[in-house]
Amino acid sequence: MIETLLHWMHDLPKEAVVMIIAALPVSELRGAIPVALAYGMSFQKAFMLSVIGNAIPVIPMLFLFKPVSNRLSKLKVFTGFFDWLTKRTLNNADSIQKYELLGLIIFIAIPLPMTGAYSGTIAASLLKMKFRYGFIGSILGIIGAGIIVTSLCAIGIMSWKSISL
Repeated sequence: MIETLLHWMHDLPKEAVVMIIAALPVSELRGAIPVALAYGMSFQKAFMLSVIGNAIPVIPMLFLFKPVSNRLSKLKVFTGFFDWLTKRTLNNADSIQKYELLGLIIFIAIPLPMTGAYSGTIAASLLKMKFRYGFIGSILGIIGAGIIVTSLCAIGIMSWKSISL
């Protein structure tokens, strides 16, 4: 999927490509940081662009997910999708319900499948978390995920270089 996106965006500046990949669901910054490093960007630049790109959808998601999903779920075409999304998100949101802000931060920061800024902001919206907590938790979680992914990439690159020597 990322290869298709990269081909489609090949004329864009590399910085824009990294931010777009970070703003997309599924790839988020977990995909953007390795792409930025593959482009030859520094760890700091890869981190910053990916965090900013991943944070861009947070405010619209927190404000718009509930009203848009309520409206669209009235259409038969979308009912099944939003029922599935709500059920899946709430099943994975136990830590958010239990620990609220800290749970949201941890949920978003852990770079595993089915976690991240999109799932976290959807969960915050579904759990009717106050906007300021949803926003702060999402941003801190994104920063935490960025630190973890950048660190893992750095360890992988250093290990690869030591093996190659």
